[in-house]
Amino acid sequence: MNRAAAVLFDRDGTLVEDVPYNGDPDRVRPLPAARAALDLLRARGIATGVVSNQSGIGRGLLTDDQVRRVNRRADALLGGLGTWVYCPHAPDARCDCRKPRPGLVIEAARRLGVAPCDCVVVGDIAADVLAARAAGARGVLVPTAATLPEEIEAAPRTAPDLLAAVRLILLDGERP
Repeated sequence: MNRAAAVLFDRDGTLVEDVPYNGDPDRVRPLPAARAALDLLRARGIATGVVSNQSGIGRGLLTDDQVRRVNRRADALLGGLGTWVYCPHAPDARCDCRKPRPGLVIEAARRLGVAPCDCVVVGDIAADVLAARAAGARGVLVPTAATLPEEIEAAPRTAPDLLAAVRLILLDGERP
């Protein structure tokens, strides 16, 4: 496999604790090893970003400003990521950006100056790896309590935690 030029992460349940419809930056808590995983990528010169569905905006439960403030707090706690892209639409909006559609991955890759096929998407549910596939990227599933057994079975690659996922991605880049 070729070396990943960028690794794109889901936000809630992958990088930070999943607080449903969180609009409060003070409630942002990075998951164990999230900072270490990101530091490992940064040390290797691999770009990072976040691709996140934020349907709370479309549902009227959050404002765009609240999501941006939460993202800024997460970014500060995690040491800074290259880009943050999110879908503000409700699930029934049929937009092109909401995961599992490819729009967020394509836009994040564009902002980072890399091709989607040179990206790996890491997330905790099927929508994350399906968005990767739809965009021509690779996907790694890091199961949590929210991950359904059938999502784990269908995932092209899985890792037990975020740090293991990043190590797997780096190992893939070292193989001929």
